[in-house]
Amino acid sequence: MKRIQRRRTKGWRMPEGAVYVGRPSRWGNPYSVGDPDPEWCGQSIALTTRGIEARPLDAQGTTYHFRLYAIDRLGREPDWLEPLRGRDLACWCPLTDDQGNRVPCHADVLLDLANR
Repeated sequence: MKRIQRRRTKGWRMPEGAVYVGRPSRWGNPYSVGDPDPEWCGQSIALTTRGIEARPLDAQGTTYHFRLYAIDRLGREPDWLEPLRGRDLACWCPLTDDQGNRVPCHADVLLDLANR
């Protein structure tokens, strides 16, 4: 199972059997890059000359908060991820950045949790 970057290029088709997990699907990430940190936790807290400040969420921060959200949701809805088990997941997030580093995405969290 892997994450697939969904594309708008002419002729691109989602692979057979893959599941779209972006917004507005039921597995979409409610957190966006640039949002304020909703919990004042994670990597978005900084000690500055003006005191403690919350930085906007980056890709890692949105993935961190999505993991907490997903674990909580699984506690309330144990079958929430059942349709994703054994499937490739498609999202709009890029797979890598300009330097070739893997970009974290909530689809990675879903792959991990659905296939445990």
